[in-house]
Amino acid sequence: MSFAARIWPTSMGIVGLVALVLLLVAPPVLIALGARFWISIIAEVMIWSLLAASVNLLFGYTGLLSFGQALYFGMAAYGVAFGLDKLGLSFWPSFALGIGVGTLTAAVTGVFAVRLTWHYFAIITVVFSLIFYFLSVGWKDLTNGDDGMPFNIPPVFDFAGLQLKLYDLTFQYYFMFAIVALCYLFLWALLRSPLGLAFRSVRDNDQRAGLIGLNTYGIRYVSFVIAGFLASVGGVLFALFARFATASYLYWTVSGEGVIWAIVGGIGTLFGPVLGTAVLIVLREELSLYWEHYLLVVGAIVILMVRYAPDGLIGLLHWLLAGRRKWESAPGSAVAKEGQP
Repeated sequence: MSFAARIWPTSMGIVGLVALVLLLVAPPVLIALGARFWISIIAEVMIWSLLAASVNLLFGYTGLLSFGQALYFGMAAYGVAFGLDKLGLSFWPSFALGIGVGTLTAAVTGVFAVRLTWHYFAIITVVFSLIFYFLSVGWKDLTNGDDGMPFNIPPVFDFAGLQLKLYDLTFQYYFMFAIVALCYLFLWALLRSPLGLAFRSVRDNDQRAGLIGLNTYGIRYVSFVIAGFLASVGGVLFALFARFATASYLYWTVSGEGVIWAIVGGIGTLFGPVLGTAVLIVLREELSLYWEHYLLVVGAIVILMVRYAPDGLIGLLHWLLAGRRKWESAPGSAVAKEGQP
């Protein structure tokens, strides 16, 4: 095993720890610097990274490219909006209702979708997304169509006169951070479990996986539902973040953004979707200040990444680490000379 392969987990662990610390101290630091706007941007990155993570679970670990994750994202957003605005539920029942609606939608559509593979699977996920999108746009009495559903958010916690609400920017940030962190902790444990290994087996060779006794349909279905659950959590969080649910969340182009974020960050890696989402959203925010056609630049960056760094930003970091070690090990390098007796 190469030095880079041995040191890679340790290096990424250190980077992850530093990133965790920075995320934890971000609100007070940004407030002190007068950059409160970036607190919302970081929260938005964390939320959208769950959509990218759901794409990554299917594509990077199970071998199924989905352009329909926006369906579960949007249904979950509608679920929490209905709970708060139409049913008059308190915060946590509405939160659970949103996740339940999105995950149930994934469970139903997955019965049909995972029977297909390759481009057929991608097409049917787009079809399901479009069906629900046009239903939500046309059913104005229920969803308000393109106008969407604004809603008020009750306290998250109300105990002994102490109320914690998402209208407080700092509390909202830490609430979003805690939920997203729990989702990634769950994903980390899942991918290291026997089920996670089964996902990879089906991705690498579904025929051999079937020959050794794995139920490939069942494994794909479970992966599909879990991916739907992750997208649903993201949809609920974004609806609470925006105080709004709309049919546009269901459109397949939202899924396309998740696919791009996952690919740019690094498919088949745990934190690649987070990195890809962060880089592209920050670029969008910065470039949009100077040029209205900023998406052309973002698109060019994505094309260059796909062409010259197909393993994404995480793969690029790995390559740079391996290249640096190769240089350090060269006979004439200063580092190699330092290691000589």
